[in-house]
Amino acid sequence: MTTEGYAGLGGWTPEKLGVRGEVRPVVAAPEPVLSRPGPEVDPTADEVVRLAADLVATMRVSPGCVGLAAPQVGVNAQVFAVDVTGHPKAVTVHGTFVLCNARVVEASRWKAGREGCMSVPDLTGDVKRASRLVVAGVLPGSGEPVRLVTDGFEARALQHEIDHCAGLLFLDRVAGAHAVYQRQVYL
Repeated sequence: MTTEGYAGLGGWTPEKLGVRGEVRPVVAAPEPVLSRPGPEVDPTADEVVRLAADLVATMRVSPGCVGLAAPQVGVNAQVFAVDVTGHPKAVTVHGTFVLCNARVVEASRWKAGREGCMSVPDLTGDVKRASRLVVAGVLPGSGEPVRLVTDGFEARALQHEIDHCAGLLFLDRVAGAHAVYQRQVYL
């Protein structure tokens, strides 16, 4: 996929979806939808716009959540929401956004880092991901193609959600059992 002619997010916000999202239950591994690659979607379809709004609503009521993909709410589709705003590890921040049919176009500067997931609530793991990333995708509602350039923590979040849409969990990316840990609970 070429990224020439793609714009950045261009001021897109979840409010442009024109629908109010509803909070959906998050499914946990080993739920089968989490291990199936999702099909591409029509980003202008009413059900995709509703799903996008629901992903944002669910993410916003989930403490510590910086991303949520359609498979995590039981829908086998290539749609996910990300928002790393206010996270202490975030440097580049594009605010709250949803992408459909996203693909990594460029990836570089690989680094290991700890990840967790709402669908794997008791574990974290060390995963090697690109810390410089270019992603191409489509905005829900308008169907506008976008090209997002990011780095650091936001790049990690995007790769994590793109993996969900491909039927992969962070556990599929760890180097081995020695890189998986019990999630720490802080009071």
